[in-house]
Amino acid sequence: MVDEINRQLKAHVDVVNLVGEKLAEPISDCARMLIDALQDGCKLLIMGNGGSAADAQHFAAEMVGRFLLERKALPAIALTTDTSILTAVGNDYGFDEIFKRQVEALANPGDILIGISTSGNSLNIKRAIESGKNIGAKTVGLLGRSGGEIGPMVDLNLTVPSVETPRIQEAHLIIIHILCDLVEKGLFATINE
Repeated sequence: MVDEINRQLKAHVDVVNLVGEKLAEPISDCARMLIDALQDGCKLLIMGNGGSAADAQHFAAEMVGRFLLERKALPAIALTTDTSILTAVGNDYGFDEIFKRQVEALANPGDILIGISTSGNSLNIKRAIESGKNIGAKTVGLLGRSGGEIGPMVDLNLTVPSVETPRIQEAHLIIIHILCDLVEKGLFATINE
């Protein structure tokens, strides 16, 4: 068991190092996009399935609550949390429409849609991204593997270079925390100095 533990820890560190090498610039670009949108009074709409749904909720919670700084709440909604909407839309239109219908109802031009998908191929996220782009929202993919079908669709693609779902999810959480930190510092750092 110890060997397996060490193997998994090494795999985690290797992926985190690759994220630093390959994604530092795009993560910085994403932070700037989020800061600009929030300064303009826009909101974040975040979505994912399974573990990525939990990541979407975590991201929204850090924005609405706080990450490290005491500051005003920031507008972010996880599209994964309203079971009445999810089950009504899933029942009436199909699971592939659960995020699209919410985007149609909630997104405005300039808002940012963040789709989290370890495969990059989640059809419900793909359809929501298409809908958001038609509305004039900006789009970000927090993806894995090759970026899948969603990678080329989004305005900003943050694809974790791994094929192991647990490693991708771990890297996604690190990226989310970095983004939360950069957004807080970009918007509010002077209030706590």
